[in-house]
Amino acid sequence: MSSSILQPVFPIDGDVLHAFDGNVTADGLQCTVQVAAPTGSRIYINGRQATEKEGGIFVADILFNNYHNILEIRESNTGEATRITVYYAKKFAGKYRLSIDDNIRFLQDIAAHADSYNSLFDNPYLKGLQQIHQQYRIKVHLNLLYQSVDGDFTLSEFPDSYKNEWETNAGWLRLSFHAYSEFPDEPYKNASYEKVKEDCDLIVGHIKRFAGESVLGPVTTIHWGELNRNGAKALRDSGYRCLAGYFNVDDDEAPVSYYCSVEERRHVKKRFIWKDETEDIIFTRNSMVLDKTAKQDIAAKMNAYARMPSGLPPYVDYLI
Repeated sequence: MSSSILQPVFPIDGDVLHAFDGNVTADGLQCTVQVAAPTGSRIYINGRQATEKEGGIFVADILFNNYHNILEIRESNTGEATRITVYYAKKFAGKYRLSIDDNIRFLQDIAAHADSYNSLFDNPYLKGLQQIHQQYRIKVHLNLLYQSVDGDFTLSEFPDSYKNEWETNAGWLRLSFHAYSEFPDEPYKNASYEKVKEDCDLIVGHIKRFAGESVLGPVTTIHWGELNRNGAKALRDSGYRCLAGYFNVDDDEAPVSYYCSVEERRHVKKRFIWKDETEDIIFTRNSMVLDKTAKQDIAAKMNAYARMPSGLPPYVDYLI
């Protein structure tokens, strides 16, 4: 906790703002910034004088029209000032995707039938995902393992003969690094930078070989969602800038929150997205684990977010 008398309440450093956080106009997002300071302070936020509300909270409406924004908070009586970085993701809210972990077997099936499958979508798994995409326009993200659980298949055995088809469908079908194999659990919780980088580069290298770079992106989910800071740096250096997880806190559930502290987990759980400025990593929260939710309960559980401190998810991230 900073010793400054000026404490940002909302947004805080690294917050990613979106359409649900204010009023979207032709000029940008108009959002009410809140700062805590001693009663009677004269607070200016980006040059605009803030109004004191009850309890030493000062507010000012600020326009955000860039992705990267600096908020300068200043107390004019003392000259004390602080600066934080805030982001505005214009296209974040109101969208959704389906992310699936632990993928390897469908690739094994395609490789085994390379002589008879004229298309990737001759595989029943990919065919089903294609049908879902065609019906709902949902984008699908598949997190890959390098090796099957019994070691009878690796990505090195997948042919590059379907590369053009992967690239054609890259607008809705993405591939990314997940883990070397399904076991052990939490494989990267205490792993070195070198180990994470090695496994990540191995899988990404094969994805590029057989599917091309267009199916890759800056987002992934690591197996078990546990990763130390060195591992996060390895992923960042391999091109991954955003990590998805559960960010469970104040309960008995597995955290699935990488290296985040309890306070950071609470924040991501409430906000659904936040950027750690120290490591240049964005964290996003999965909205629902579908394979742990009964079909008849999905709508009710999504609607229940409206009654929670977080509110409805701005970006719905379904996970399997």
